[in-house]
Amino acid sequence: MGPKPRPSQLDDTSKAIIEQLQDDGRRSYAEIGKAVGLSEAAVRQRVQKLTESGVMQIVAVTDPLQLGFYRQAMIGLKVSGDTRVVADALAKMPSVDYVVLTAGTFDILAEVVCEDDDDLIALLNSEIRQLKGVQSTETFVYLKLHKQLYNWGTR
Repeated sequence: MGPKPRPSQLDDTSKAIIEQLQDDGRRSYAEIGKAVGLSEAAVRQRVQKLTESGVMQIVAVTDPLQLGFYRQAMIGLKVSGDTRVVADALAKMPSVDYVVLTAGTFDILAEVVCEDDDDLIALLNSEIRQLKGVQSTETFVYLKLHKQLYNWGTR
């Protein structure tokens, strides 16, 4: 295992830019500049540095239900062997949108987005449970998404 990456040191202005974009990712550089006290060009340059360095991404977040994906679930996996190998295999699956290695009851948590229950059953039986090292799974079906925000700020 290599050295841990050094956390980025952000000044208050960069943090304010990030918070502006978390509030509205389509906000113009001119609007952000007015809010944080920089020119449009300076904001553009900072946003470019923040994205190129991997500190932030600007993405579109969709509502799976409106796109025909009516079943979401979190799957807890117990794994034997190297959990990173299983996590890599899960990450390559189109239906899997989130993979995290954990400590506790499960070795890995994977969030999935499926068209329906039949699609989820097929994913579990034909793909996930077929992975070498997967000992067991427990599926937590989402009944209703109560809260999901991406505006936690920069603290």
